[in-house]
Amino acid sequence: MSDDEKEVITKQEYEEIATFRYVLRRFLHFSENAVRAVGLTPHHHEALLAIEGFPGRNYVNMRELAERLHVKHNAAVGLVDRLAAEGLAERSAVDSDRRQVHVSLTPRGKQLLAELSAVHRDELKHIAPELIVQLKRLTERHKQGR
Repeated sequence: MSDDEKEVITKQEYEEIATFRYVLRRFLHFSENAVRAVGLTPHHHEALLAIEGFPGRNYVNMRELAERLHVKHNAAVGLVDRLAAEGLAERSAVDSDRRQVHVSLTPRGKQLLAELSAVHRDELKHIAPELIVQLKRLTERHKQGR
């Protein structure tokens, strides 16, 4: 598609995208504050959620965690080191391949994540109507060809 064939973004679309990002940013700000209130960093929270929320199981290997968090392998290792030091996550070697390590949450990590997730779920319920409206505006306009 040449530059001449690209669809022009209208002022209204800029406003809708900006509003959608604003609502997302408000949620992220809420999340950062909620996480910091319990003594964690947003990265710690993201890691706990990535571990416990991995599809089909409640552990990850380092490669999977790095992929889920969009970080390098050594950054994921450092993050797990900090979580383990705080008693929130633990490593276990895989019997079939001692080089492989599974990372899972400790009971303390699971409890903290459950508390944070409940608060996040409540906030999402609160902002969902606004997010849904914005998503519909953005996607319906695109489907209709403007």
